[in-house]
Amino acid sequence: MAEAIQKKLQSELEKYQQLQKDVSKSMSARQKLEAQLTENNIVKEELALLDIQNTVYKLIGPVLVKQDLDEAKATVSKRLEYINGEIQRYETLLKEMERKSEQHREVLSSLQHVNIFCY
Repeated sequence: MAEAIQKKLQSELEKYQQLQKDVSKSMSARQKLEAQLTENNIVKEELALLDIQNTVYKLIGPVLVKQDLDEAKATVSKRLEYINGEIQRYETLLKEMERKSEQHREVLSSLQHVNIFCY
């Protein structure tokens, strides 16, 4: 019986460790999105300071291409919408992972207690 509990404990521990790696990756991705959000908000603020007489350029590969101001503002707004949506998605994912992580911790704790009593 103790051997079966030991195997179950090892299995749960591996699942928990994998989940923690996934949480770490998701947090890293979310941090990158936060950085992009900050950068795009700065761009939006800068574009708001311009008027129609100013020239806006967009970097495409190694080339700067002239772009309409309204088009640039629309592009940045859409990008902000997308980034905010992705951040929300990662927040939901992280909450779910945290819930699963807590369940794994509880299972590990109970298995450790059972394992102690078997020896």
